[in-house]
Amino acid sequence: MMRSHLLYDNLTRFTSHEKGIAAVEFALTLPIMLFVFVGVTQVGQAVSISHRVTITARTITDLVTRETVSTGLVPASTIQTDLAAAAQVIAPYPSTTLTVTVSQIVTDSNGNATVNWSQSWPNNNNALVAGSAFTLPSSLAGANITIIYGQVSYGYTPILGYKIIRPMTLSDSIYLYPRTGTCVPVVNECPQ
Repeated sequence: MMRSHLLYDNLTRFTSHEKGIAAVEFALTLPIMLFVFVGVTQVGQAVSISHRVTITARTITDLVTRETVSTGLVPASTIQTDLAAAAQVIAPYPSTTLTVTVSQIVTDSNGNATVNWSQSWPNNNNALVAGSAFTLPSSLAGANITIIYGQVSYGYTPILGYKIIRPMTLSDSIYLYPRTGTCVPVVNECPQ
C-alpha cells in the first residue's frame, strides 16, 4: 500500500513539473510571439495602405484626365474638387498625411517636356512649378504630346510596433493621356 502511494506521489509531482515547464516555456516564447504578431499586423497594414495609395493615384489622375469644357478653361477649383476626392478613395485610412499632386506635362516639337500646370491637395505647396523642365520616362517621350502626371504620397506611422517598423512614406505615381481632348485646359487653351 505504501509503495503505490509513493508511486502516485511521484507521478503527481512529475505531472506538476511538466505544467511548470510548460508555463516557463510559454513565458519565454510569449514576447517573441507578440513581437512577430505586432510586426506582421503592422506590415500587413502598410501593404494595405500602399495598395490604397496606388488606387488613389490611379483614380484621382483618371478623374482629372476626364475634365473638359466646351469653351474656355477648366476652373482650378474643379481640379481641387477632384483632388479632394482622394480622402474618400484612401478611406478607411485617415487622409491627414495624404498628399495628392496632379500636373499636366507638355512637350514641344523637339520632345522637351515642361510642366504646363500643377495642382496639389490638401494645399498647393507640393504642386510642381509651371514652366519647369520635366523628365518623362523614355517610353512616353515624344514631340507635341500632353500627359497628365499624378502622384500620391502617404506618411505611414505604425500604431503599434514603431520600434519594429519605422514610419515611412508610401507613394506611387502614374502617367495618363487626357481622355476627352488633347489636354486639360486649366491655365490656357489646348493647342490646335
